[in-house]
Parts: sequence; C-alpha cells; structure tokens
Amino acid sequence: MSSDLLSRERQDAIRRRLQETGRVLAGDLARLFGVSEDTVRRDLREMAAAGLCQRVYGGALALPQEQPFSVRIGDSPGRKATLAAKAVTVLKDGMTLFVDAGSTNLAIVRAIPLHLTLTLSTNMPAIAMAALDHPKIDVITIGGRIDRHVGAAIGARAERDLEALRPDLCILGACGLDPKAGLTGLVYEDAEFKRAAAARSGSVLVAATNEKLGLCEPFAIAACGPGLTLVLEGDAPAPLSKAFTETGVHLLHAAAVSQSA
Repeated sequence: MSSDLLSRERQDAIRRRLQETGRVLAGDLARLFGVSEDTVRRDLREMAAAGLCQRVYGGALALPQEQPFSVRIGDSPGRKATLAAKAVTVLKDGMTLFVDAGSTNLAIVRAIPLHLTLTLSTNMPAIAMAALDHPKIDVITIGGRIDRHVGAAIGARAERDLEALRPDLCILGACGLDPKAGLTGLVYEDAEFKRAAAARSGSVLVAATNEKLGLCEPFAIAACGPGLTLVLEGDAPAPLSKAFTETGVHLLHAAAVSQSA
C-alpha cells in the first residue's frame, strides 16, 4: 500500500473524528494510527491547507459552521446594537457607503442617525429594506442570485455590479479577526466578494463581537493596518486590543453591556 494511500486513509479517519468530537490531539492520533506525532502533524497541516480543519497548538479543531442569516439575526441583539451605536459615530453627512452582508451590519444601518444624508449600496436585501426606512438614504442594490446561507448576492453578477462603485467607506463583515491573519471568512465566494468590496473603498470598518476575535478562518479577506477601523465590544480582551492597535488600525470600543444582552 502506498504512503499516499495511507495518508489519505488517516486523513479520512481524522475528518470523521473531527465531525464526531470537534477536536483532535496529535498525540492521541499518533497512538491510534501507530505513527509518529510528526506524521500526524503533517497530516493536520495538509488538511488545514485544504480547508478541512483549523490547526491549533497540539492538534486541530473542526471548522466552525456559520449559522444561516435567518438564525444569526436573532443572536445577541443587545450586543450588536451597542456595537452599531459606536460604529455610526464615524459616519459623515454626504458619505457613500457599501454595507456588506451581516447581522451586525444590519444593526448598524438601523442605527444611522436620521439627520444624515447618505448613499448606501448593499448586496443584502434585508439591509436595503432597512435603509429604505431612513428618510435621507439613497439605496443602490447589488444584484444577482441570493445565497441562502449568506443572505446576500455574492456571485459573478454581484462582483460586476460592484465594479461601478467607489464608496467612501465599506462596512464589512468577517467571520474571524486576528492581528496577524487579518480579516477572514468561512465561505470562499463570500470572501472573494468582500475582498473586491474592500479594494474599491476609501476605507473599511468592521464591527465584531468577542467570539470572532483571534479566529483565523480558511479564506483571507483583508490585512489589519491603516485604513481599517475596528469596532470592538467594551470588554474585548486587552491583549488582542493592544495587538490590533499595533498593526495601525483605528480601534474603537463600544460601551459595555451585560452578558445576557
């Protein structure tokens, strides 16, 4: 039996174990398969590179499966509203915005002060509808097939529509934020669309709950650095806040909220 086949069999077994338990340890796998820990670590590196797991110290984790938008929209509404209240403080009258898909971004649109006159484009129908409730926002929709999981248009048609826009500010969504890895996503096509939106914008803003901090998901969106504003929760971990600041990002903290919010 070839070494390549043995490797594939091990990796199939590791993938099944990750599906069952959510986590594997290199030492346990080495004893299970009767191979060295170096061999297991090589398997885990290859699987992580293929987007099949998330490498961590001593082993690997199953990739988190992001919930559909219809579920996410009802998660932690108080925390997202507090982030939104801080995020809208950067908006200026007359700005052009692109607002990416996301439940926190929907909260931001709902929190835009009524005195501001803005032009807002979005690929998410729920955000477009929320913006239409504002008396001084002109709304431009990005078209194409709506991805049921993302809740927005993210295909080739959406990217073509995006080419006509040069927003002052892109309010972006991300599944993971890490000082070194930057902004990352779980869905390849969605991450590709987000990269294009960020590249066409004067600056980028991301508002994120604590659960996303320090996560490195499979698909890169943008690096951390000047031109990026991060809005974090009031109780965001201090070491991560410091590390983000050292990359050159503009860091804002929302007011503290209770854990039940």
